[in-house]
Amino acid sequence: MRLKVAVAGLGVIAQTVHLPLLERRGDLFEVVALCDLSASLTARMADRYGVAGRYTDVTEMLDAGGFDAVVVLTSGSHGRVVVDALRRGYAVLCEKPLAYTRAEAAEIAELEDPERPRLMVGYMKQYDPAVQRVAGRPADVRAIQVTVLHPSDSSQLAFARLPPPPADVPAEVIGRLRTGEDELIRAAIGDAPPQARGLYMTILNSICHDLSLLRLLAGGAADVDHVTTWPGAGGRSVEMAGPLRAGGRYAIHWHYLEDYPAYRETVAVHHATGTFEVVFPTPYLLGASTELTDVSAEGRLAFGDVTPSFERELAAFHAMVTTGVPPLTGVPGALEDIVTAQQAVTRLLALDGLTPGGEAQVETYA
Repeated sequence: MRLKVAVAGLGVIAQTVHLPLLERRGDLFEVVALCDLSASLTARMADRYGVAGRYTDVTEMLDAGGFDAVVVLTSGSHGRVVVDALRRGYAVLCEKPLAYTRAEAAEIAELEDPERPRLMVGYMKQYDPAVQRVAGRPADVRAIQVTVLHPSDSSQLAFARLPPPPADVPAEVIGRLRTGEDELIRAAIGDAPPQARGLYMTILNSICHDLSLLRLLAGGAADVDHVTTWPGAGGRSVEMAGPLRAGGRYAIHWHYLEDYPAYRETVAVHHATGTFEVVFPTPYLLGASTELTDVSAEGRLAFGDVTPSFERELAAFHAMVTTGVPPLTGVPGALEDIVTAQQAVTRLLALDGLTPGGEAQVETYA
């Protein structure tokens, strides 16, 4: 079955990854509608991919219909768009973060049927061939160590030669979106100082990928019992750690390094009989190989695969919609990440004798 899909949000990730892959997988998908706040960008992308449905208002697109599923790539929290799409009966592939608050996630959960899910959250690294090679392997995990070296997006995207961002989105629209985003963040963590707010957004926008891998490989993070952040010249750093549900501990070191030569993410899993280490390249470069090194008593094995994890994620989304195969991350996993981010903010504020507001002030996390 070939799914008809609509794409909401035509920014960098849509232009460099999702639209090219949806076109590549024309055996599974037909893009029939595009939507972005920028009319000029919508027209340019629609012309490029031969799409007739063109919108600058996502509600108008959802009401118009003519498709089976929506790929949500808009900026900020995706809670409202996802709710609106699910209520109209569409399946949804949603880029991270699903939402900024537990309340948004709870509203989405009410619209989902666990027996026949309609929502997949876009944690594509769970579908990476190297990760899938070791996922589910029985192991006495002692520790998972994650290091992310994150250069600027502009340096990661230089190869794509993208045109400048469009300038035709009205200032009042941008202002309204920023106000709504600020209200959601305050609902989540209260009037937190910039350092704590920055931590919250870093976890939901980037470290969430590593939390999804902790879930897949060791049941997830059970808690956050250590967190600190610090600034540096041209960047900032996050360190967070805690117990894993499957036993052992995790430690995540995330560094934004403006001028670092290339994105690099390393996930090392140390277990009772060896270590496997996965090294991810920049996610924007389709065809770059993720490398797996597996060390055990039998020796040292290396594995690499250039199949984009985003492409495997799209195939899994198709399987979810057409045959009901559960996604690796739905609402429960996304909610776990929101909870973990709020726990991290709570621990960070406690270092200065402060307590969070909003949802994070409630210690009994759902």
